[in-house]
Amino acid sequence: MDDLIVIVIRTVVMYVLIFVIFRLMGKREIGELSLLDLVVFMMMAEVAALGIEDTNLSLLKAIVPMVLLMVVQITLAWLSLKIPKLRQLMDGKPTIIIYNGKVDEKAMKKQRYNFNDLLMQLREQSIFSLAEVDFAILESSGKLTVMKKTQQSKKETTVLPLPLILDGIIQQENLQYVNISKEWLIKQLKEHGYLDYKKISYCSLYQGVFTIDEIDL
Repeated sequence: MDDLIVIVIRTVVMYVLIFVIFRLMGKREIGELSLLDLVVFMMMAEVAALGIEDTNLSLLKAIVPMVLLMVVQITLAWLSLKIPKLRQLMDGKPTIIIYNGKVDEKAMKKQRYNFNDLLMQLREQSIFSLAEVDFAILESSGKLTVMKKTQQSKKETTVLPLPLILDGIIQQENLQYVNISKEWLIKQLKEHGYLDYKKISYCSLYQGVFTIDEIDL
């Protein structure tokens, strides 16, 4: 009976601790978890389970590793906000799989993503033919984002509003997709009053209109 009471107390303590830790780590949907998030959550689950089951183990010895994991995750998340290359290494980046109705098989092979995967994820969105798709982007979470063809896009080539600048870094791959040069982009930004593209956190171009957000220093 005493052991049962101890287990109940440990379970409640671990539940509260995990709830607090997850709140401190920030809000993210399960499908949006990075590889680092998954590793941290799995390790926390193992430590928490051990802390509940092994009544001979000091509760403090289970709490300390969990708090340490939280500190590591929050620290790396903060660093990734400051260092774009670290964020890309940790979270990866989206990959364009279909552009203007054309499948990019090289991009698929690079992501070890095959047609079975593509067709399955399209069916999950009630799309049963590749002919219905104008653009498809494989997100870093593994989710497929799709833009279906409209009557207008079936008749003429459309341009996806891809980010041209992220965190002060020009996205060369996206420039190639929209068929514009780095020099042209910089010139246009200067004409709009943005003399230093490195101070721009986000920039996209859609139907001739720029959407620009500067870095909040």
